[in-house]
Amino acid sequence: MLAELADDRALLGRTSAAERVADILRTRITEGGFPPGARLAEEEIGGALGVSRNTLREAFRLLTHERLLVHQLNRGMFVRVLTAEDLEDIYRVRGLAECAVLRVLGAPPYPLDAVEAAVEAGRRAARLRHWRDLGTANMRFHQALVELAGSPRTDEAMRGVLAELRLVFHVVDDPRRLHEPYLSRNEEILRTLQGGEARTAERLLAGYLDDSHRQLAGAYADRLG
Repeated sequence: MLAELADDRALLGRTSAAERVADILRTRITEGGFPPGARLAEEEIGGALGVSRNTLREAFRLLTHERLLVHQLNRGMFVRVLTAEDLEDIYRVRGLAECAVLRVLGAPPYPLDAVEAAVEAGRRAARLRHWRDLGTANMRFHQALVELAGSPRTDEAMRGVLAELRLVFHVVDDPRRLHEPYLSRNEEILRTLQGGEARTAERLLAGYLDDSHRQLAGAYADRLG
C-alpha cells in the first residue's frame, strides 16, 4: 500500500495539499486498502506521499470529521471499526440519497457514461475473479448514480458514505458472496435507465438496497453472536 501511495503523489497540488491527501486516503479506504482497525503511521504515509507532518495531520483531521478515522490517545490514528448502529444509519442515508436522485431525474436520455463504465469494470473484475475489485466497481456504480443529480455537494457526501460502507464490508468473510450477486442487478438498473424508465430503476434500486442492508445486518449479527 505504501508503494501505491507513492504513485499517488502526482495527484497532489490540484487543490490544497491536505484535501488531496484526504482524498487519496479516502479512496484507498473505499477500495479496501486500509481495513478497519488498521493503524495509519504518520512517518510512513507522509514519506510515501512526500508531504509534511502538518499536512498529513490536517488530512487525518478531515477524515476523522468524516468518521473514517479515529484517534486513540498515545497510540495514533486508526481506521474506524463500525458498529451495527453505523450500518443502520449508512443505509438510511443511502436510501434517502440514491433513490431520490432517480426519482427526480428529468426526461431521458440520461448521461450514463460513468454508470456504464462502472458496470463494465464490474464485469471485468468478475471474469478475473477479483472480488475486491468487483466491490469497488459496485461502489463506483452507486457513486455514478448519485452523480446523475449534477450536485457536487451530494457527490461529496456520497463519497464519504461509500467509504464508510467499505469498512462495513469487512464483516463478510467471503467477498464473492457479498459482491457477485449485485452485478446482475447493476446491469438491470442500467438497462432500465437506458430505456428511460427512471421510476422503475428507482424501485429496483430500493429493493437492491433493502437486500444489501439485510445481508450485512445478518453478517453483523453472526459476528456479534
